[in-house]
Amino acid sequence: MQASDLFARAASLSPAAWCQVFYVGGAATVLAIAAAPESVQDLLTCYGARGASDGRKGGDDGLLLTRAVGWATSVGRVPHSWFRHFYFLSLSCSLFWAVQFLSRGAVLDVIVRNQAPREQASMSINQVILMWLLMSLQGARRLYEYSFVLRPSSSKMWIIHWLLGMSFYFCTSVSIWIEGSSSIQSPDRRTFAAAAPSFKVIFGALAFLVSWSMQYRCHCYLSGLKKYSLPEKGLFRYLVCPHYTCECALYLALAIVAAPKGQLCNKTLICALLFVAANLGVTANGTKKWYDEKFGRDVVRRRWRMIPLVF
Repeated sequence: MQASDLFARAASLSPAAWCQVFYVGGAATVLAIAAAPESVQDLLTCYGARGASDGRKGGDDGLLLTRAVGWATSVGRVPHSWFRHFYFLSLSCSLFWAVQFLSRGAVLDVIVRNQAPREQASMSINQVILMWLLMSLQGARRLYEYSFVLRPSSSKMWIIHWLLGMSFYFCTSVSIWIEGSSSIQSPDRRTFAAAAPSFKVIFGALAFLVSWSMQYRCHCYLSGLKKYSLPEKGLFRYLVCPHYTCECALYLALAIVAAPKGQLCNKTLICALLFVAANLGVTANGTKKWYDEKFGRDVVRRRWRMIPLVF
């Protein structure tokens, strides 16, 4: 296939398809890293407590690939506290798109005009507004946690991780409403339509709020633990990373709330869930290995990493 054909295919993609490509490509990259030699995985995925111990193993095997990755990941390291930038960006984007929606802004108009003609079914305007509210709620809570709940960390992460996270949250700020472009574009749309929500929307919103609350409780519990000690209460009795389980549940709930008419889930947000599950799954697996080494395999042997009965 010639370069011109590739450019033509890329230009023909809808905004929703671009978001889906980003998520699937990101998930594939994470899974490729998971299949790499362990020393390469450690260099690319470990930071904080695990980075302090596992990260040292990166150059021991003498592999050229390991040395190259070790050099690359040593360049451009940023504070782990920069995680809060993700949630500041998420909140800022939610506010920006809300203003664009209310003022019929030009940026929103360009995107929906490219997306709407390719939609077979659309989210309702109520779903679009609800999704903005739910995503804003998540962004606000996570920003609050990083500012006032979680302990400051001196660990660092590779700047590529930071850039990937920023890209994810920007893309997700679009993904939560992109499949409702036809409703947004409608000339007779109202700010909110007086229509009863469907069972799917109610179920998804309740599932989101339950997951949202449980994740907050997990983070509060972790923040009260002695540094690098083993969590042993609540959901941590059964899962290594229940806060990751809640994160996946949050995005699954959002995919249900944002399902266009006649569809079970929102395809773009299912792709976002795939990215989240792959990314957090690799991290949860690394956490389980670190617990095995630090506390003994028998201590956490019966705990699932992230998904009960599956992983």
